[in-house]
Amino acid sequence: MPASANKTELTASPDNWQTHWNSALMGNYGTPQIELVKGSGAVVEDSEGNHYLDLLSGIAVNALGHAHPAIIEAVTKQISTLGHTSNIFAHPQVITLAENIRDLLGDEAKDAQVFFCNSGAEANEAAFKIARATGRPRIISAEKGFHGRTMGSLALTGQPDKRRPFEPMPAGVEYVPYGDIDALRAVCDENVAAVFMESIQGETGVIPAPRGFFSDLRALCDDLGILMVVDEVQAGMGRTGEWFGFHVDDVLPDVVTLAKGLGGGLPIGATVAMPKAQLLAKGMHGTTFGGNPVVCAAANAVIDTIKKESLLDNVRRVGGYIAEELAAHPRVKEVRGRGLMLGVVLDKPLEVDPLDYGLIINKPSPDVLRLVPPLNLSLEQAQTGVEKMKNMLDA
Repeated sequence: MPASANKTELTASPDNWQTHWNSALMGNYGTPQIELVKGSGAVVEDSEGNHYLDLLSGIAVNALGHAHPAIIEAVTKQISTLGHTSNIFAHPQVITLAENIRDLLGDEAKDAQVFFCNSGAEANEAAFKIARATGRPRIISAEKGFHGRTMGSLALTGQPDKRRPFEPMPAGVEYVPYGDIDALRAVCDENVAAVFMESIQGETGVIPAPRGFFSDLRALCDDLGILMVVDEVQAGMGRTGEWFGFHVDDVLPDVVTLAKGLGGGLPIGATVAMPKAQLLAKGMHGTTFGGNPVVCAAANAVIDTIKKESLLDNVRRVGGYIAEELAAHPRVKEVRGRGLMLGVVLDKPLEVDPLDYGLIINKPSPDVLRLVPPLNLSLEQAQTGVEKMKNMLDA
């Protein structure tokens, strides 16, 4: 009998998909509550036919929502032409994307160079290697920060509970309170290779740095010859209403890491290095799938669509509406963040399930709701989502 004859059908019935999941997949994610099978824009459908307003967008990944025509067209055309080349050969999509990213960073980044990989963790791994290549032994990161699950990116992550099962970590990383420039000044010297900071801490509950922090950090790094590395994996690509979260201050980091929304649903990461940080010589780093033509085509489509549809304006308008409406609810202590990267801080942990209200959101901590919907979420959809959230909070 052919091996394919024993394969499980792609669409598992609602009464057995959890059994298949638990049998076939590792237990590191636990068992999902629902099985999603279809999506359009900001709406998704599960295998039982229920519909949900997606205010999580794959954890800030689906920048244009689900099944956006521009991504479908770009990916279909590219996969029909050339699917994969490896990094031994060049192709137009990867060159165009590198130049597009450089343009988004502004005129000061005209000499930047880009390394493509497959995820935010890998982008931060490359940045970690750049820091090591300086020859300096120390790296400073932030308490409660999150940079990924691989060993290097995990070492940069300021959450002891996540690191502890896998210790010993790569050495040399120290942690200071996020957004505290005085704490950084106290620990930085000429032995520090790099300072790693998220422009907005996402996994901890959407915590922005104080205004002016990145300007002060830029000055500190310049004084001591330290690389300023900003993790834009979650906050980048227009999510805050600007192309990058650090644009809240008028600065340019030495290294910027990207992923999530860059590919609009396809796996891609990028490490962008200014001349000072272009330290990885030939043979020092690489990845087989990095800069794949298909995912680069998707990323180019994302950038083009954000520009053509004026989505940065939409992010500011819709995000401002959501923040203002929810901040007025008696159960909400504050709404943190910018644009469509919002943390709704509650007066006590949420006791009901958002799925029961037709909402896909998540809780990075028991009393914080994280909202990172598609950048093209309409005002009408936002109004629907706000009403559903108010009903949920009233329950």
